[in-house]
Order: sequence, then structure tokens, then C-alpha cells
Amino acid sequence: MTELDVPPDADQDEAAALVREHVDVGDVVQIWERDRTDDGDHDVTGKVTGIEPGYLELEGQSPESGSVRYDEIGTVIRVEGQ
Repeated sequence: MTELDVPPDADQDEAAALVREHVDVGDVVQIWERDRTDDGDHDVTGKVTGIEPGYLELEGQSPESGSVRYDEIGTVIRVEGQ
């Protein structure tokens, strides 16, 4: 696994640039949102199906249905071997 922590003060454009450098379409990722709790669970897991303006598309879903906006991302973990 490789992990990217998005700085808490990063704006949407900075977060998007970091995420674009870290993941590719087809990668399986776990995403923890910025305001997560310490319960040990990740918030979202899925296959990256698009690197869209404004959000990281997972499993072909919109941000309302399961994808994540860049400004909500705290940590992205690229899962190896999926």
C-alpha cells in the first residue's frame, strides 16, 4: 500500500493536484475524509474510474453516490494487489 496525506490547509486545487500525482485510473483506493473519526474504519473504498474536475470518481459514481470531492479527502491509500 502507498499512502498520501493531503495537508489539512490544502485547497481543492492543491488537493486535486496531489491526488492526481498519487493515483491512476484503475487503482483500488481507500479514502479517509478530512473530518474522520479514529474508529479505525476507512470511509470509502473503490476502483478509480475517473480523475474528474472537482472529484475523484470511484466505481463510476457521482460525488452524491460514492465518489469523493478533492476538498473532502484527508488520506488516500492505494491498495496493492487488488
